[in-house]
Amino acid sequence: MKRLRAWMSRLAGLVPSQRRERELADEIESHLQMHVDDNLRAGMTPEEARRDALLKLGGVESTRDACRERSTIPLIEHLLQDVRFALRQLARNPGFTLTAVLVLALGLGASAAIFGFVDAALIRPLPYADAGRLVDVTESTPQIPHAALSYPDYLDWKRLNTVFTSLDVHNGRGYMLRTSSGTEPVIGARVSDGFFRTLGVAPFLGRGFHDGEDLAGAPHTVILSFTAWRDRFGGRPDVIGQSVTLSDVPHTVIGVLPREFHFAPRGRAELWTTLHPAGSCDLRRSCHALEGIGRLEDGVSIETALAEMKSIAARLEREYPDSNRGQGASVLPLSEVIVGNVRPLLRALLGAAGLLLLIACVNVASLLLVRSESRRHEIAVRGALGASRPRLIRQFATESLVLVAGGTAAGLILATWAMPLLARLIPADLMAAMPYLRGLGLNAHVVAFAGGVSLLAALLFSATPMVRSPWAEVRAGLGEGGRGAAGPAWRRFGANLVIVELAIAVVLLVGAGLLGKSVHRLLEVDLGFEPDDLATLAVAAPPSRYASDEQAVALGREVLSRVASLPGVEAAGITSLLPVTFNGNTDWIRFVGRPYSGEHTEVNQRDVSAGYFEALRARLLRGRYFRDTEDASKPRVVVINRTLARQYFPGEDPIGKRFGDTSLSPGSIKEIIGVVDDIREGALDAEIWPAVYYPYNQAPDASFSLVVRTAQDAESAQPAVSAAIRGIDPDLGIIRQATMRSRIDTSPSAYLRRSSAWLIGGFAGLALLLGVVGMYGVVAYSVGQRAREIGVRIALGAPRGSVYRLILVEAGKLAAVGITVGVAGAVASAMLMRKLLFDTAAWDVPTLAAVASALAVSALLASYFPARRAASVDPLRALRAE
Repeated sequence: MKRLRAWMSRLAGLVPSQRRERELADEIESHLQMHVDDNLRAGMTPEEARRDALLKLGGVESTRDACRERSTIPLIEHLLQDVRFALRQLARNPGFTLTAVLVLALGLGASAAIFGFVDAALIRPLPYADAGRLVDVTESTPQIPHAALSYPDYLDWKRLNTVFTSLDVHNGRGYMLRTSSGTEPVIGARVSDGFFRTLGVAPFLGRGFHDGEDLAGAPHTVILSFTAWRDRFGGRPDVIGQSVTLSDVPHTVIGVLPREFHFAPRGRAELWTTLHPAGSCDLRRSCHALEGIGRLEDGVSIETALAEMKSIAARLEREYPDSNRGQGASVLPLSEVIVGNVRPLLRALLGAAGLLLLIACVNVASLLLVRSESRRHEIAVRGALGASRPRLIRQFATESLVLVAGGTAAGLILATWAMPLLARLIPADLMAAMPYLRGLGLNAHVVAFAGGVSLLAALLFSATPMVRSPWAEVRAGLGEGGRGAAGPAWRRFGANLVIVELAIAVVLLVGAGLLGKSVHRLLEVDLGFEPDDLATLAVAAPPSRYASDEQAVALGREVLSRVASLPGVEAAGITSLLPVTFNGNTDWIRFVGRPYSGEHTEVNQRDVSAGYFEALRARLLRGRYFRDTEDASKPRVVVINRTLARQYFPGEDPIGKRFGDTSLSPGSIKEIIGVVDDIREGALDAEIWPAVYYPYNQAPDASFSLVVRTAQDAESAQPAVSAAIRGIDPDLGIIRQATMRSRIDTSPSAYLRRSSAWLIGGFAGLALLLGVVGMYGVVAYSVGQRAREIGVRIALGAPRGSVYRLILVEAGKLAAVGITVGVAGAVASAMLMRKLLFDTAAWDVPTLAAVASALAVSALLASYFPARRAASVDPLRALRAE
């Protein structure tokens, strides 16, 4: 009970009152006075008596601490006392406090915001059961390392492998959904029956697909995404069992996927149906349109799985040499396929944010160093009164913790605001491929990251004042009377901090410059056509009404006729795939009259209308374009691009040459009638592939893309174009309306580089500002502490120009070292992010020179003002002040 009462007494005394503090001070003073009186009676002078009494007492501060410890829990009591003292100290210096908190908030907020993206994309596991065992399984060719599967190959791979517990496939599919208000195009996906079981995902409403439900003769069923169920079907539970018509085929709704489900490769798919293989592509081994996903057996590594799948691919190549020649296998972690494109960007941004955070910490450490100079006398007095070194260290640590706590809180608020803002800047099409960014915001990982960074910053800031104020200098500081003269050691340390700041600023500025140059060169790359004033859209027609080639051709001609007659429209054309999309949708060709050993000559294949090249304003190099009369009743013709002509007809005229499929079947033979300059069919940063263009009227499809050349702004013409198409048939679906320029500007290759350039450029701007401010602070403080030296120089006749040179040369040396170190670091950093660079070397001399020059000028400007102040020093006043 006595022990309990003692602890209760201590707890009651955790927050000491002013009355108890006064009583404690009075008690100590009375004990001190008793010793003084004894010393006076012993014949000491009053000064000697008090000094001896203080020594016997052991110091007022240490005695007060010992008394508090007997009445409270020491650790908590000291902590509370230190926090109160730290808050008072920081409140007395609002300029220092606000500056330090703001700088910390900027650095930590930027780092935490970028880490939120890194966490969502690279750290958090995929939302599937045992996601680490999920792999992406596809075929591979020398030209396409990650190539699609054919359906017959998939069946053989599934039957022959021993490394997967399950292997399933998926591909994208657009559907025409019949609603009460008409027919609407929707994005969907086709999957094999075990797809969701492989992922480990179960519908939250209804059921999943049963075995065999993906076969040709099985009933047509569909599973809804949560978004489609909520927005299109009102979130009604009774939707299960209802029938919906997709592209004129009735499907039964059997399930609804969970709200949190997403599968990035299929983007914004709203409807999930089974394969039901039919048509020439599904049943043809040489037609590749599926992507595989497998779940590894326990204990099987990706390397083992890849080796077996390569073995199976080699076996199929021997069995089917015509269709499977050169067809290998690819097995990758599913996470690599989902986030692989953004990994270099996120790493670069996190590195840039980390450098900004480092420069922020260096700036705050510099501020603390300057502040410690003004507190040397305070530290010396407290030490002389008995405060121990650990006690002072604890006080500095508490002040640092309070400062960092304020910066961390402000930084987390900034990060909370920045993360959704940055996410909203991502175009919708790109965001559909990055569903893992949904709900981006503060979470336990981001808070833990911020906490860890804050702890490191607090340790750095806690050590900074004590490094500057060694215990041996305590009495010297007391003797100086608080003048706080900075010695050469402090100037050297401050100079080193400035060098670090400038080097980091160079790294960030060079990175931003290289990325900016890459974006400029990427957007200026030769497209082979004129993208301005070009509107684009996709048209999807109900297959039941446009099933035959004749119906599809008639629809295409009617669409072109209606659109071309609109005011302001100069030309229009149809294509099966818009430019600047991807290299793919290929064909294997074999040239007539040339030796053939079974190799696959793979080329991009596009079906285009007669006016397509004129609408693009592509350049005809040789021969002619298609005529609208060239339909299925006329001989087969083809236009090729310059790359194909140069690669397969070097030094000869390709006009009149013929090619066909790998077996040269009579119906596949086509004659080359024209050569068009290279049109960039793939991404902006992809190489130009050989390409062949077939007449749309000889290979029509009820779904196609439209390009419209306008005399005015292309975006303003889009409503009229859409209305004209719907006037033909209200059930025609119109999707993906955009200008060609906007498609190019928001393409993944351009957007990723542009966003990284803007963000790293923003970090670089802040780093430059902080670096210049840091240099100004160090030079200005050094000048202030050397006022007597400068005054003596001027008094002895030194011209004021020599004072300018003294300060500017010193600053120039710092800038030169910082820039030199920064340039070396910038080149090394650029090598690490070379995947983000386009047609730009990591050691791009103009960029390095421009950054070095800009930073040198900024640093000298920052040093000029302190130098001018030093040159205007009144020597008499400087000497009198000393």
